[in-house]
Amino acid sequence: MRTTDTTNAGTDRRDAAEQVLANLGRAVGSLRCAGSQRLVRLGISMTHFHVLTLLRHHDAMPMGHLAEILDASLSSATGIIDRMEERGLVERVRVPGDRRVVLVRPTRAGLDLVDEAELVKSDVLGSALARLSPEQLDRLAVAAGDLQAAITAELADAPGRSTALTQCSHAHAHGQPGHRQPALAPPALVQPAPDGAGASPITGPAGA
Repeated sequence: MRTTDTTNAGTDRRDAAEQVLANLGRAVGSLRCAGSQRLVRLGISMTHFHVLTLLRHHDAMPMGHLAEILDASLSSATGIIDRMEERGLVERVRVPGDRRVVLVRPTRAGLDLVDEAELVKSDVLGSALARLSPEQLDRLAVAAGDLQAAITAELADAPGRSTALTQCSHAHAHGQPGHRQPALAPPALVQPAPDGAGASPITGPAGA
């Protein structure tokens, strides 16, 4: 009897987890769709948006490291940065102690563009949360806190991820010096148009 109860409990837990993942997936998908329309109107590709988001969290990054994160060759990453620099979204700077090292950092125009796109997400989420009752909001707050704690613990236990997790958490909590963080309310992620082309859901490294 105990074995049967344990099996049923395990099945119920798995079914509940799958339902949570399905609901989260649909919610995030809706936000991405709404956000992608916004990026198209702003005229920025998903790749450029991704690069600017990375740079906002890290302030400046070496070209080689950026290419690695984008999973692109150095020449492809250089082409992406060339086009972003032409649009005034990023700038290249050299390290005073080692002129061979080229860092890429976002410009104020680039940061403002990212903030504008993310504020859209905040507006969407804020309006959605306003539709919930106080009781629903309380349950959601507890559930969201539990999920965040579980994710943090899982990433911290994963080999090689603890350092990246700490850096990312610090960036989100405090922002970067001189960077304006978007107000948190409700948003939409975006899949915009590639350079000089029509709307396209670019998610890979090449395509900017």
